[in-house]
Amino acid sequence: MSSELFDLHDRVALVTGASGGLGAHFARTLARAGAPVVLASRRVERLQALADEIRAGSGAAFAVEMDVTDAGSVRAGFEAAAEAAGVVQVLVNNSGVANSRRALEITEADWDEVLDTNLKGAWLVAREAARRMVDAGTGGSIVNIASIAAFRVAGGMAPYAASKAGLVHLTRALALELARHDVRVNAIAPGYILTDINREFFQSPAGEAMVKRIPQRRLGNPGDLDGALLLLASEASRYMTGSVIVVDGGHLQSSL
Repeated sequence: MSSELFDLHDRVALVTGASGGLGAHFARTLARAGAPVVLASRRVERLQALADEIRAGSGAAFAVEMDVTDAGSVRAGFEAAAEAAGVVQVLVNNSGVANSRRALEITEADWDEVLDTNLKGAWLVAREAARRMVDAGTGGSIVNIASIAAFRVAGGMAPYAASKAGLVHLTRALALELARHDVRVNAIAPGYILTDINREFFQSPAGEAMVKRIPQRRLGNPGDLDGALLLLASEASRYMTGSVIVVDGGHLQSSL
């Protein structure tokens, strides 16, 4: 397969939750593949440093403010993206939050925060992106960032697991409806990926015990997601839609 299939030059990409963690990594990966990248987050000031970094590496990057839980903010963010870079043809729906409280301790506010960001927010952003792709006649690719929690649960993650399971089915539903418009909708379901947010936990006895239950006996690194991301974002996956790629070191294959 030609490497040109993975080329993203002139395909504007937008990444939500790009102010840090996996979102920032995804933005760097897409920029290295040639995409002009729109960085979206509520904390727009944190995006500027990343935008400067990408530009310093000869990439193109633009920062826009976006609260994925607010339809008006989503529309405004896409308007700003269109003015700065053009029609978004690759969307990485990455914004997400979690709550580690047990089911009987979760408040209604806890539940709403997680579901509003991880599921409703993903829908609002995907809907706006798809409408613009359809209106412009460009087609495009929407990549939702799900989780193996959509398929395998653990204690203290009821709203998160529910949101990611919903996101997987939202991915499939949108894929079905948007295929006629040449808009592909797929998802990546990562397992445990080491980031600055969870690094301390995985150095604890509980975290080390969790790693031992992963068949590959290691955590994933953000770079382990690059292959799946570039596949789904590019023309290399032009006949894929409604698919979920699991990247978890074999975790889902281990016994429950």
